[in-house]
Amino acid sequence: MTRTRLRWADPLPWAVLALIGLAWGMPLLKPLFAAAFPALDRPMYEQDSFVALVAAHIGLVAVSSAVSVLLGWAAGVFATRPVGQAFRPLIETVVAMGQTVPPVAVLAVAAPLIGFGERPALIALALYGLLPVVQQTLAGLASVPPSALEAATGLGMSPAQRFWRVEWPLAWPVVLSGVRTSVVINIGTAAIASTVGARTLGSPIIVGLSGFNTAYVLQGAVLVGLLAVVVDLGFERLMPKR
Repeated sequence: MTRTRLRWADPLPWAVLALIGLAWGMPLLKPLFAAAFPALDRPMYEQDSFVALVAAHIGLVAVSSAVSVLLGWAAGVFATRPVGQAFRPLIETVVAMGQTVPPVAVLAVAAPLIGFGERPALIALALYGLLPVVQQTLAGLASVPPSALEAATGLGMSPAQRFWRVEWPLAWPVVLSGVRTSVVINIGTAAIASTVGARTLGSPIIVGLSGFNTAYVLQGAVLVGLLAVVVDLGFERLMPKR
């Protein structure tokens, strides 16, 4: 009985169902939005299906986040090795600049150079997502107890064996928290990619803001928020239990 209650109380399946239900069933809510916003001639965004927008949004976030994670892990690990310790201040400064510069500014510079669409959005999102990954990779590797490293060395492990068998597993919970933060941030930030022609859940938001259509903004924002909640809860499942 207790396990059954815990399953029903688990928010992740409910969030997933809400996201899928709204993505597929949003057009059915047109009468509701028409009643809530009677001054609008078009209370429902119909230029694209919300299912397609959710899929495109997920794809853009997945690719950009993968780039951020791989580059962030590589930079973080490199900065903690003897050969890369001298470059650590430079790495931290560069990734901090990537977080400081607004993605919309990166889009404004990149779009005229490489064209409109997903490519400038991928660059902006990948740069914006680097900082949490690098910071938490550095923090995770720094949190490894020196006694564990000494024990690994005493057992005759090579530097590579010590890293993969001792350092990385012990640092993993902290490292994963950085990935979690980066991906969730990118889900919200990806909405602005629609300003340069990328297909995302930001499309109804951007169109709604430009046309003073609050219903469009609400439809896109609710789905973005639900997607962020689903992904965050999914990462919570991956976090090691203490």
